[in-house]
Amino acid sequence: MGGIAVLARQAGHTVTGCDANVYAPMSTQLEELGIALHQGFDAEQLKRYAADIFVVGNAMTRGQPVIEEMLNRALPYISGPQWLAENVLHDKWVLAVAGTHGKTTTSSMLAWILDHAGLTPGFLIGGVPENFGISARLPGGDSPFFVVEADEYDTAFFDKRSKFVWYRSRTAVLNNLEYDHADIFPNVAAIETQFHHLVRTVPGDGLIVANGSDGGVARALGMGAWTPVEEFGPGKVWDFKRGAHEGQFEVCAGGRPKGLIDWPLTGAHNIMNALAACAAARHAGVPPKAAVDALNAFAGVKRRMEILGIVHGITVYDDFAHHPTAIRETLSGLRRRVAGGRIIAVLEPRSNTMKLGVMREALPASLAGADRVYCYANRLGWDASLALQPLAAKAEVFDDTEALLRTMQPELKPGDHVLIMSNGGFENIHARLLQKLREQHA
Repeated sequence: MGGIAVLARQAGHTVTGCDANVYAPMSTQLEELGIALHQGFDAEQLKRYAADIFVVGNAMTRGQPVIEEMLNRALPYISGPQWLAENVLHDKWVLAVAGTHGKTTTSSMLAWILDHAGLTPGFLIGGVPENFGISARLPGGDSPFFVVEADEYDTAFFDKRSKFVWYRSRTAVLNNLEYDHADIFPNVAAIETQFHHLVRTVPGDGLIVANGSDGGVARALGMGAWTPVEEFGPGKVWDFKRGAHEGQFEVCAGGRPKGLIDWPLTGAHNIMNALAACAAARHAGVPPKAAVDALNAFAGVKRRMEILGIVHGITVYDDFAHHPTAIRETLSGLRRRVAGGRIIAVLEPRSNTMKLGVMREALPASLAGADRVYCYANRLGWDASLALQPLAAKAEVFDDTEALLRTMQPELKPGDHVLIMSNGGFENIHARLLQKLREQHA
C-alpha cells in the first residue's frame, strides 16, 4: 500500500493515508515524498483528509471506525490492486513475480536487470531495492514494462480473490509454492488453486517462468496451462554451476554458459531467484549476458540480509525471514559464508501464520543451523518454549525485548553474526542492540 501511495504521488495526485506503527524503510520513504500519514484508524480523519477516492488495503477489516464511517457515508472506495490495474497497469507489459518466498528479491533483481538494460521499467515491490532506493515508481518515458511483486494474499475485505489476479501479467514468475497465510487459506491446495487462477490470466503469447523443482508449482500448472512454460532449477532450461566460493555461480541457459555472477548474496534460494529473473528478463528482450552483468551490480534489498552495523567484530543483520523455509535457507546461506563464526539467531514469530502456531513444529529444524537462538514470543498464543525444546539449551524465549537484549549482549563476542529475523519493526531491537554494543565498547 505504501508503494501504491508512491505511484499515485508520482502520477500527480495528492496522497494521504492512515496506518498504525509504520516503521522504516516505508515510513521514511513516505515522509520524503510528502505523503501525510495519519496514525490510527479513527473515523474523524475522514473529515480532515477529504478525498476523491479511498484506496483500501487488505489489512483493513469491517469494524475499523474509519471503514465503518466510509461505508456509512457511501464514500467512493477501491482496492489497492484494482486501483493499480486500472490506473497504471492497463496498457503495460506486466512482469509479475509470485511465490511463497523470494518475491521481493526476485522482483528487485528483475526490475534492476531491465533498468540496467536501459528499459526504465516501472515497478511495485514489497521492499526497497538498494539499487533504486525506493519501492515503487512509474515507467520512464514510453517504457511499456512494469514489474510487480504478485502476492497471493487476498485483495480486500470486499474482494477475497488473491491480489495477483488483478495484474494481467504477460510474464509470470512462479518462484515456489508452500503453505502460508494460515489466516485465510485452509491448506496448501487452496493456495495452489489461487496460483492456477494467476496462470489462467497469462495470455497464450506470454511466458510462465516456473521453478521446475517445486511440487506445489507443478501441481498448480498441472491444473492446466495455456501459455509456454520455461523452467529454472537443476537440470532445467535455466540452470547453474557453483563457483569457487559462496556467492559465485555460472548462469546456464539451454545447457550453455551465459556468464559468471559473483555477488555478496548468500544461499541457494538467491541463485534460484537470479535464474528466474534472468528468464523473465529474456522474455522482455534482455539477453542473458546482459542480465548477468546487471546482477553483478545488484546491491540487494533492504531487510534482506542487510548488514546494519559491525561493532567490535560483531556483525548485526536485519532479515525479513518469518517462515520456517525462509529461516532455514537464510541461516544456511549465512553459514556457508561465515563458516568459522558463531551465528546468533534472534527471531520474532510475527506473521499471521506464525501467530496461529501452524508452523511451530517446523521451527526447531529451521533454526538448527544457528549456534544460539533467542525468540521473542510476546502475545503469541502458543508456547514457544515448548515448541523450541528440541533445540535444548541453545534456545531461550522472552516476552520482553529489553530482557532479551540484557541476556544476549554479554554473551556476544568478536566474530559473532547476529541475525535478527522479523517481518515487522521488532520494537527497533536492531538499533538498540547496536547502541548497547557501541556503549559497551566505547
